[in-house]
Amino acid sequence: MRDEPEKLPAFDLGDRTKEFALRIVRMFAALPRTEEAMVLGKQVLKSGTSVGANYREAQRGMAKPEFIAKIGDCIQALDRTEYWLELLVESNIVPAAKLSSLQDETRQLLAILMSVSKKSKLSA
Repeated sequence: MRDEPEKLPAFDLGDRTKEFALRIVRMFAALPRTEEAMVLGKQVLKSGTSVGANYREAQRGMAKPEFIAKIGDCIQALDRTEYWLELLVESNIVPAAKLSSLQDETRQLLAILMSVSKKSKLSA
């Protein structure tokens, strides 16, 4: 019997961006109810939940330029999300350890979608 490579689970970016949005919602719900936390929290809630919605629209796009534009919207939303998460940590509203996993996922999604965007532009 020969060794076969281990099969990895199917990768669905739609599911992953939706799970990301749900994590953002849960993070927002756990924020302290101070004015500063709510202002920053609403910003990250808006940008973080829009990633999956924009990705879903990209998947339904009829033409390559529409797809590329929507992926660009995803990247922009992730950039903003990363910024607001940084502010939550650097303003000492949320301990860095509590947001490190979410920040890591933000960076991973950014890298993935930037790669998708570059490849799509090359094949356009």
